[in-house]
Amino acid sequence: MKRIGQILLLALAALPAPALAQSATATGTVGVGGQVAPVCILGTPNPAVINLGTLANTSGARVGRIVTFSEQNVTLPSSFCNFAGSQLTVQATALLSTDDTTPPAGFARAVNYTASASGWAASNATVTTTALADGTAATATGTGSVQPLPKLADLLVTLSDFTVTGDAILVAGNYSGTIVVTLGPAAIP
Repeated sequence: MKRIGQILLLALAALPAPALAQSATATGTVGVGGQVAPVCILGTPNPAVINLGTLANTSGARVGRIVTFSEQNVTLPSSFCNFAGSQLTVQATALLSTDDTTPPAGFARAVNYTASASGWAASNATVTTTALADGTAATATGTGSVQPLPKLADLLVTLSDFTVTGDAILVAGNYSGTIVVTLGPAAIP
């Protein structure tokens, strides 16, 4: 019987043991991060060049003096800044004759105009060039108000009010000027 007891103990030992309760679930946390750099993008100017054609009247009472031009517009589509506190600035250079010889009295080699960039903030960035007849003091800058939020917009640059100092006669030749539009962080006063 002793042998049967040993066999019985062995048989009981061979039976599967009841499963023990599992411990609580473990959790691990992984942080994920990144950054976005502040950026401003201006859309491609359309048109990229404004050709005014003949600047001076070729007949009539104002022959030799500046022609009356309608407003000229350039669009900068899908311009944006992805941060608050941005500002639009316009720098304009008067149209100057490529011949930089000082003109005689009654003549001029500079055409002034107003450039205004709109569509960004409460007030436009507007500037009027005030070049003298000899072409000096040809560049001026205007700044609009601060945009308090990130923004995406189609900007419009309008050129208007083309004039010549003293309504002088324009010297012959090719004329060119530039407009530089800058979109970026507001200037710190």
